[in-house]
Amino acid sequence: RMRIDKERQSRREAIAAYCRRFSFSQTAVTLCEAAPAAQEQFLLTVFASEMASRDRNRRARLVARAGFPAVKTLTGFERRDIQLPSTLSWEDLEAGAFIEARHNLVLYGPVGTGKTHLGTALGWQACERGRIVRFFTVTDLVVRLSEAQRAGTLERLLKDLQRAELLILDEFGYVPLDRTGAQLLFR
Repeated sequence: RMRIDKERQSRREAIAAYCRRFSFSQTAVTLCEAAPAAQEQFLLTVFASEMASRDRNRRARLVARAGFPAVKTLTGFERRDIQLPSTLSWEDLEAGAFIEARHNLVLYGPVGTGKTHLGTALGWQACERGRIVRFFTVTDLVVRLSEAQRAGTLERLLKDLQRAELLILDEFGYVPLDRTGAQLLFR
């Protein structure tokens, strides 16, 4: 009897937590007090399924909005020739500790060493963790900033960029920028 009561209490606490996450009232929890255990379990299953669906859809929106050039992951990424600073481990890098700490991460080296792959993979992982990410080549970002300035929507674009928890700028230094483009970029 005590085990059954603990199971029901556990289900009700889970239902209450889902109600809070969905911004529902706690009416469902109150109704569960009079419901059979099977109905309570059914409601819990529905809520869990809905939350999983919302989480999947949110991650898909974050990835689509990020603007990655391709799907890249760290699976099979050749790390052998990559040198990290002594203050950063691969585990911290993969976990996005630099994002949480609000540190810049600069990937530099010759063409073909995996900078874009690594940046994209780290951004992809950040999206999977629910973080807001934006990916641009520097040239593309400068063009967008210039167009937004001409259209009078620069402040809106800058606010969108400021909402990003991770901003990935690729191909920095490959194309020279004019004075106006450089000013917009560093703004």
